[in-house]
Amino acid sequence: MNLNLTDKTAVVTGAGRGIGLATVRTLVDEGVRVVGAARTITPELKETGAHAVSADLSTAQGVSALVDTALAELGGIDLLVNNVGGGDGATVGFLETDDSEWVGALDINLLSTVRTTRAALPSLIERRGAIVNISSILALMPGGFPVAISSAKAALTALGKSLAEEFGPRGVRVNTVSPPSTRTPTARSLSGLPRPA
Repeated sequence: MNLNLTDKTAVVTGAGRGIGLATVRTLVDEGVRVVGAARTITPELKETGAHAVSADLSTAQGVSALVDTALAELGGIDLLVNNVGGGDGATVGFLETDDSEWVGALDINLLSTVRTTRAALPSLIERRGAIVNISSILALMPGGFPVAISSAKAALTALGKSLAEEFGPRGVRVNTVSPPSTRTPTARSLSGLPRPA
């Protein structure tokens, strides 16, 4: 496929595996210069040809390291894909979900996007770029999944609408994608899908 993206630049978060890794591969194949961020740099991310950055986006320092590296490597950001998300061992029921799980789910699924978007926006505005937030069908159909993650994804979807309204007139296109259950390691751990052999 040819998306006419040759020589564009992109930052992809949560790029080490799953949807983020697939996004990096697709963009690189389209001729995009990509900085891919993950807490742990996987061999698969290294093999893509993207510039891999180890960054914890739950911290201001991690976000600064990512965006500073992207600006230095790429010269500017045309596309930001906020893909980082998920949750570790989150419980499903509301009464069983303690405050630490709520804080963790909101931090990784919502606030990491807030921080990264805020840091990247000056370049995105200058280049009339685009933001793609990866939410989840859980934002619309939360049943049977961890309540904290579903709620955080709903907040992420609302954030995308607010960003589109505020920054669309300034030339930045903002879209939110809400994929259904995808056979990623995270989805399998949350939904009980069988792990590959």
